[in-house]
Amino acid sequence: MVIFDIPKREQELDALESASADPTLWDNPEKAQKTLREAARVREQVEPFHDLTRRVDDAAMLLELAESESDAATYEAEITADLRKMIGEIERLETKALLTGQYDGADAILEIDPGAGGTDSCDLAASVLRMYLRWAEKNGFKAEIDEEQPGDVAGISAARLFITGTNAYGLLRSESGTHRFVRISPFNANGKRQTSFVGVRVMPLVDLTEAVNIEDKDIRVDVYRSSGAGGQHVNKTSSAIRITHLPTGIVVTCQNERSQHQNKEVAMKVLVSKLAERADREAEEKLAKIRGDMRPIEWGSQIRSYVFQPYTMVKDHRSGTGVTDIQKVLDGDIEPLATGYLKWRRDGGDSDSESGNDDL
Repeated sequence: MVIFDIPKREQELDALESASADPTLWDNPEKAQKTLREAARVREQVEPFHDLTRRVDDAAMLLELAESESDAATYEAEITADLRKMIGEIERLETKALLTGQYDGADAILEIDPGAGGTDSCDLAASVLRMYLRWAEKNGFKAEIDEEQPGDVAGISAARLFITGTNAYGLLRSESGTHRFVRISPFNANGKRQTSFVGVRVMPLVDLTEAVNIEDKDIRVDVYRSSGAGGQHVNKTSSAIRITHLPTGIVVTCQNERSQHQNKEVAMKVLVSKLAERADREAEEKLAKIRGDMRPIEWGSQIRSYVFQPYTMVKDHRSGTGVTDIQKVLDGDIEPLATGYLKWRRDGGDSDSESGNDDL
């Protein structure tokens, strides 16, 4: 299997750059912006590859020089350090090369909701929100909390997070599903282990013109008063928006912006993203049926487990990838799990690994 198809990428880049140079391109601003974004995405694959090729050649020359010198050890540390850096960069390039989905290059919307587990689930939902905020910070993405509802006792009862940056959706689509946590509950006086669940949904943030056609007759818009802690605007005017997409039954709400117009704009953006994610998921499920996978990835399936007791382990049930340092994962280091999922997806998946029934 060819992972780095650089000649093909170079052809794509040449075509995109030619299109970008066309003076008539900006007659259609939306098409122009899409072309520039796509060119930037392909350039991020091509240029690092050529840079690595040059550095490998430099390292080979340095190694040849070291072999001809009496004090070869002088060069050993420098060569070893540079090779380690290059290996890490090659692994990152490989991950980017796995992002082949229609919306993989898009920004992402994450929705986080506690499931079964009561207060523990709300507490852990806050930990999951923090995990993605830390991931975004470490990887140079912009993260913005659009909505965060506090839990009755601790944690959160719901949250919506916008993450902006190239390939945000592609890198985070591995997170969509039900996350299971097993730990000694800090809210249980008996100190017993408790199993709790947190649901995560990841959607691509895409323009309406790029995704789906939503007609006015297909949506119902309801206006109501915002609920929350109050303030100058909240609870005083009917500015909160609820949009129902009648053909699918999808409901989206927004109440955190200052005006009804702004709430409707955000709600429509989220609705479009939900419909795009739905279409993307349905396309993958059709492919899964063709290749014989009997269990498509879907909301509600257990995709990952986080075990705190009697040992520590995070395991993705689809790819089989496991990480023993659970705190490192909760601090935002989800790359091994996300990359494992992308490789599993590239290889067609394994229906037996999706059930999530194997014990940890």
